[in-house]
Amino acid sequence: MQRLMSIMNALRTQDSVSVAELAAEHGVSEMTIRRDLDELAQQGVVRRVRGGALSLLLRGEEPPFGVREREAVEAKQRIGAEVAELIADGEAVVLDGGTTVLEVARSLLGRRLTVLPLALQSVTMLATAPRVRLVLPGGEVRQGELNFMGPLTESSIRALRFDTAVIGCCGLSSEHGLTAHDLPEVAIKQAAIASARRVIVACDSGKFSRTAFGAVCPISRLDVVVTDSGIPQEERDALVAAGVTVRVAA
Repeated sequence: MQRLMSIMNALRTQDSVSVAELAAEHGVSEMTIRRDLDELAQQGVVRRVRGGALSLLLRGEEPPFGVREREAVEAKQRIGAEVAELIADGEAVVLDGGTTVLEVARSLLGRRLTVLPLALQSVTMLATAPRVRLVLPGGEVRQGELNFMGPLTESSIRALRFDTAVIGCCGLSSEHGLTAHDLPEVAIKQAAIASARRVIVACDSGKFSRTAFGAVCPISRLDVVVTDSGIPQEERDALVAAGVTVRVAA
């Protein structure tokens, strides 16, 4: 998986990649690289050409959900469990989309809660949870990501009040705040944050090295950030200085 993410990072800065060059860089066979590129082609990230592949990612576009869900899996599972410990039974919770927040949903399966999920993956996860009162927003479903989006979703969120909003992100930094690639998703995240008494951001430490296209909110609007031990010390210090509680999932 690390090799796939390295290839994805290369595709963010160049239009094409070569099988031979990637094989030499990663110390694997050209056949292995061809399989990697075939997998990325199935995800819609590249178009295969003779000897390599052409990038289909626009600048600032996030990798597909199917690729991201295999990145930092163990860290995301620990983050999900840590976030769940911060939520008390009886709370009303809005769950953002994204691969890390999906792990939060998994950790809430046995809890007594009212939950409004903003992605179909979490809806499916919680649909059979015996003590979860599941509330669904209206709106369109974004293809690929399966997040709810649009004015109907936004108005549904703004009509409710939550104890906790669990928010995912594409990037997080003291300079640029919380950011997201998809612009319609920015409005949904902002609505969820505005409707909640407490805002918890769940993100792996890789997000601290990225800034996405759409600005959601400054770090001062956050209450808690749950991440892993790879968080840069300067970013941790900046969050604490802004009044944000930082919890590292062990």
